Amino acid sequence: MLLVSIRVGTFLWIAPVLGGRLIPPRIRVGVAVAMAIPMTPMAVQASGPVPLGAGGLVWAALQQVVVGAALGLAVLGLISAVQSAGSLIDLFGGFSVSQAYDPMLMQQSSIMGRVYQLLGAALLLVTGAHLVILQGFANTFEVLPIDGSLDIQHAASTLTQVLTTMFVSALQIAGPLIGVSFLADVALGLMTRVAPSLNAFSLGFPLKIGLTLVLVALALPMLPPALLGLSQQAVDAMGSIAGGG
Repeated sequence: MLLVSIRVGTFLWIAPVLGGRLIPPRIRVGVAVAMAIPMTPMAVQASGPVPLGAGGLVWAALQQVVVGAALGLAVLGLISAVQSAGSLIDLFGGFSVSQAYDPMLMQQSSIMGRVYQLLGAALLLVTGAHLVILQGFANTFEVLPIDGSLDIQHAASTLTQVLTTMFVSALQIAGPLIGVSFLADVALGLMTRVAPSLNAFSLGFPLKIGLTLVLVALALPMLPPALLGLSQQAVDAMGSIAGGG
């Protein structure tokens, strides 16, 4: 159970929704132990003899930390596509001018990026996608038992593919809004050519911000299916990392 708790705890420390500074560490530790209890019989059944010596137990614990971190990064990378899409909307919609300090993340955070992050976390719970991710994580104990070793090279290759998928998914989510913002810039440029006295700079910011808010409201119904698809891809990535092929 100790080894299972270490893998679960490392996974929860990185993966959304429990990852980050938003959730207190005591709650994350308690949730990790609570999740490790039903997963322990499955892990014991799939694994061989557990090392009981001090050196063997420490080495096994370090391996579980690496496995949990790799699985958590796979989920974090794919689910973060939603926040990345919000950051792209900030960049092209004019919200990037007003960067705000996020006390939870201890860094500058874009407005729409933060909104999309919180919205993605809420949808992850409401749609039941978190259950799909947790079921996929629990299955890794059968594919990669607690006495097994992680294929570092294949895990790195899978995480690279996850990073590529994150950027592509972020562009797919924010692409229509970016396209409309680009057309708005073209229209403002043409208006400036027709009427040189028109101050396109002062007119462009409120116009693009209002247009972006309307488009975000229209695009919200399409976000839950996209999040479910990313969750399934996260499960596939975890299975690929645990299976080593």
